[in-house]
Amino acid sequence: MSAEQVTAFRNSPTIRVGLLGFGGLGQAAARVLAPKRETLWVAAADQKGYAYDPRGLNPDTCIQTYHSQGSLGYLEPTGNLSHNSIADLIARADAVDGYFLALPNLPNTFMASVAQQFIQSGWRGVLVDALKRTSAVEQLLDLKEQLQAAGITYLTGCGATPGLLTAAANLAAQSYAEIHSVKITFGVGIANWEAYRATIREDIAHLPGYNVERASAMTDKEVGELLDKTNGILSLENMEHADDIMLELAGICDRHQVTVGGVVDTRNPKKPLSTNVQVTGRTFEGKISTHTFTLGDETSMAANVCGPAFGYLKAGISLHRKGIYGLLTAAEVMPQFVK
Repeated sequence: MSAEQVTAFRNSPTIRVGLLGFGGLGQAAARVLAPKRETLWVAAADQKGYAYDPRGLNPDTCIQTYHSQGSLGYLEPTGNLSHNSIADLIARADAVDGYFLALPNLPNTFMASVAQQFIQSGWRGVLVDALKRTSAVEQLLDLKEQLQAAGITYLTGCGATPGLLTAAANLAAQSYAEIHSVKITFGVGIANWEAYRATIREDIAHLPGYNVERASAMTDKEVGELLDKTNGILSLENMEHADDIMLELAGICDRHQVTVGGVVDTRNPKKPLSTNVQVTGRTFEGKISTHTFTLGDETSMAANVCGPAFGYLKAGISLHRKGIYGLLTAAEVMPQFVK
């Protein structure tokens, strides 16, 4: 594209969105974007290739191609096979305003390495992720000044938890003079774990006796055997979840006051329990009370992750256009609803 065309696209009220990662979450994100008027999905990358069309990509065609041939690189005529798909897409897709990083953070350094690719590329815009682990967010905090210098507005922890529930905890905390605890409990139901392989591996990494390295190295057969032993249920307690550092950075409470756990049913789309956040504190009158915010059981993991992610992307675009760059979290910024 010419410089004039890029400028015209950048000045358009339509937000041109790219997706990095096209597994279960990336495909759901494409579906979420499809009916939106304020956004246009124009770019996506998977492990083996990428697709870019400034006029917009078709979710049905892209998902069909990915399932039948294993990569968006085979999409005609806009796909390209690549061994370095993220860097190649960044270099080519000059009219993308913002990316949702729907990527597995395996290994734990992966998301920070992707952020560095954007910094080094010279691209300017908005990045949003749905990171889970505290240590992964800490790595991004180390890049805060570099992101700011590069003209990138990066919003981290913008899924369901961290994300939607973390932001709700921030709002709920305002009733209190001091916070005693924040407890996040989630229930996830999916009919087939293989549709969200990376997400399930990240959850397995939180089980006793497992870590990121061990979960990353597991074959699909080994994951299946583990789920057979648990009847498809993953029960998770005291997880290393970035809700803690995000609420600490927002000045709500110390990270040790935040606990996260939940139950994932990998064989049933019905949630095993209702997802909620409980914020307990003392009011200025000395009363001890608890606010509870509960998500509707009918909302899926994909809906509760992708919806907030794009709400934060829209908010990030607004900040970027005002010249506000660097790293922010979902607990520091209010998302904007994408129509």
